[in-house]
Amino acid sequence: MNISVQLHNIAGRLGGKPAYYFMDQASTYAELDAAVTRFASGLEQLGIKKGDHIAVLLGNSPHFIISLYGALRLGATVIPINPVYTEDEISFILLNGDVKAVVCLDLMMPLAEKMQKHLPEVQQFIICESGQGGGSNAGGMTDKMKAFADVVSIGSPNYEGPDLGEDDTAIILYTSGTTGKPKGAMLTHRNLFSNAQDVADYLKINEDDRVVTALPMFHVFCLTVVLNAPLMNGGTLLIVPRFSPKEIFRLAKKYEPTVFAGVPTMYNFLYQYPEGDAEDMKSLRLCISGGASLPVALLENFEKKFNVAVSEGYGLSEASPVTCFNPLDRPRKAGSIGRSIVNVENKVVSELGEEVTPGEVGELIVRGPNVMKGYYKMPEETAAAIREGWLYTGDLARMDEEGYFYIVDRKKELILVGGYNVYPREVEEVLYSHPDVVEVAVLGVPDPNFGEAVRSFVVSKNPALTEEDLISYCREHLAKYKVPNSIEFLAELPKNTTGKILRRALRKQVLQQS
Repeated sequence: MNISVQLHNIAGRLGGKPAYYFMDQASTYAELDAAVTRFASGLEQLGIKKGDHIAVLLGNSPHFIISLYGALRLGATVIPINPVYTEDEISFILLNGDVKAVVCLDLMMPLAEKMQKHLPEVQQFIICESGQGGGSNAGGMTDKMKAFADVVSIGSPNYEGPDLGEDDTAIILYTSGTTGKPKGAMLTHRNLFSNAQDVADYLKINEDDRVVTALPMFHVFCLTVVLNAPLMNGGTLLIVPRFSPKEIFRLAKKYEPTVFAGVPTMYNFLYQYPEGDAEDMKSLRLCISGGASLPVALLENFEKKFNVAVSEGYGLSEASPVTCFNPLDRPRKAGSIGRSIVNVENKVVSELGEEVTPGEVGELIVRGPNVMKGYYKMPEETAAAIREGWLYTGDLARMDEEGYFYIVDRKKELILVGGYNVYPREVEEVLYSHPDVVEVAVLGVPDPNFGEAVRSFVVSKNPALTEEDLISYCREHLAKYKVPNSIEFLAELPKNTTGKILRRALRKQVLQQS
């Protein structure tokens, strides 16, 4: 079984039900499945075959879903790429990923033309209409370019595709590459199907759910939790091309969604939105947070304002991604990523790989059918990440007596002040609890006396708030060595397209100032 076959099965049972709404237009499961089938067949007629690699450079749209499920039905391997990446970043992934075909918007045609010269291995560019100029009828289409609509139109409605093995590579997700070049995590059909099904079961996602799809589809959090899990169970997606609080509240009023998933910055924007009203969110039965740790103060403020529970979970690309979620059948624990989902094991280990006692901090490791087969063309990195069947996440965590896990921080983000461990998240939690603080990021900077010092970057809604005000506030709640020795106020914090705060950009800023 794989997610594309499951989509076909759902279409056979719920063909007339809306699979998604996009730009206020509905498309049924039967229509979606027919487009997926034709696109898979059309790809084959262009010379794409089972095992070939196809890059998808698209934002949130029906084009993305049809490309993903169509390529998987053909047996091709999909490589989702953030379309706002630079030319160098995209070129690296296309070359390293041995990509044979690219699906992209017409707005990227100039880039596609340049890539034809530098990347001869890419045999086909499939161009999607953006509605913003360009497109399949515009000039500039070369022999290597085909319009998305034309690929669908030439496909057979009766195409069935080849037999696929559960260990065949379905997707290669290139990690963000905070150190060195990004690595391609190879996820199999079994990885994707098992995690989507387990997440859907754990969160009780069903055909009555309407799920706000505002996270980027090319990101694994959205891919599994907000796209695959609902479609596998007959839910309806409310596709948001680009996140904005105004659009979320508009959708909430019109379509009465039952599930919202986002990263902490999205929750912060929704909470701070002046026109946001609890009445607009009354249809939500569940909010899901992931991608980064959700500050406890923000979680509690959001829940109080909108009267909806936020269930925090945890995952990473190499695990398809979900390993933990707060259970829905009991009160969630603030600050916790929850317990292991069904079929997945998590444990906390020491530097020697030995399980530590509850409450003790160590590295979180994961085992289950969701764990990747390895990094593409990187056997040494694969061997370092997966040992005796366990995936080493690089995250520091602790587990309580009831089996709830808490992320302490990234192993590489640990700050050593005079030999004492300082976890950035602990300092961030304190700063977030200040009523005038909107966003925070904490990192370690070189210090001649203590090795490292704590520096904080803060976005405040009160222009009168001073550095000394916040340092004094931290002294009331933190041990002396954990208190920031400097606080810099910014208009906004740098973020990636998923809304995750970019610590490396702040670190680069610090280096430039020194």
